[in-house]
Amino acid sequence: MTTLLILIIVLAFIFDFINGFHDAANSIATIVSTKVLTPFQAVLWAALFNFAAFFISRYIIGEFKIGNTIAKTVNEHFITLEVIFAGLLAAIVWNLITWWFGIPSSSSHTLIGGFMGAAIAYAGGFHGDGITVINYAKVIPTFLFIFLAPLIGMVIAFIITIIIVHLCRRSNPFKAESWFKRLQLLSSAAFSLGHGGNDAQKVMGIIGAAIIYQQSTVGNTLTFNEFVIHYSWVPFCSFLAIGLGTMSGGWKIVKTMGTKITKVTPLEGVSAETAGAITLYITEHLGIPVSTTHTITGSIIGVGATKRLSAVRWGVTVNLLWAWVLTIPISAIMAAGFYYVIKLIV
Repeated sequence: MTTLLILIIVLAFIFDFINGFHDAANSIATIVSTKVLTPFQAVLWAALFNFAAFFISRYIIGEFKIGNTIAKTVNEHFITLEVIFAGLLAAIVWNLITWWFGIPSSSSHTLIGGFMGAAIAYAGGFHGDGITVINYAKVIPTFLFIFLAPLIGMVIAFIITIIIVHLCRRSNPFKAESWFKRLQLLSSAAFSLGHGGNDAQKVMGIIGAAIIYQQSTVGNTLTFNEFVIHYSWVPFCSFLAIGLGTMSGGWKIVKTMGTKITKVTPLEGVSAETAGAITLYITEHLGIPVSTTHTITGSIIGVGATKRLSAVRWGVTVNLLWAWVLTIPISAIMAAGFYYVIKLIV
């Protein structure tokens, strides 16, 4: 392995770790805000199931569709180690900036934006061959699900909440709340499994693209599925890194997700996490990398909307939407800048 390839792999796992603590809030915000678990207990719970997702993807599902999608976001003729390195740097910087300000942005989209921005810079910008850089068959569904994933989560959460409220309308409120607190352990675990299965694969895709490119320079042709077989340590370490990152937590984003969007009860926490998990399982099956942040936010909004639309703090929600929309272009611009700097040095 070349020095740059080793550096890319190390950076990718650092990004994976940052992704874990950046997105820890997604699966534990409601369980912490409803006091089912302490923050420390919650991150341990979430980390365990983020890592457990590896065994489901590897031995039950038997493939890593999302990793394959990420690896093919950019047409292979425009992939170099410098491109991947610049894209990773941009993704890490944007993730840290949004974490610092407590903005639940998408680690998925910053990675994709960074990858594309650096590749477009390599191609000479849109005045050169930049328009042919992007693999639109992979990118367009991902872009559409920036809007569809939270919408799907919102609708499913709304329906689940209405059904539960209807079924439990004659239940003893104290006993019902006690049961829903227990059920939150299951719904949080289900969402953590979806988060691990979705997000850890994105780093796999980046490392896969780098190794496949490196192999091609010495005359070896390697498909993504062959890469997974020959470099089996990459998937394992990707899921381990995101689990360890989750254990470190991300309390600023927990506060935004758990309290600022709408007040969440144990019943509503179960609804939101279950809806989020269902959405993630569907998109993982389709091989579409979505934002777990967008998904759970949409689910929490759906829960809040069952009480009344004014229960959702729409000012906070609009600010989140701006962060989501801007993530890909800002990451792309940053990655292009990093690429030009790297080319001056290398």
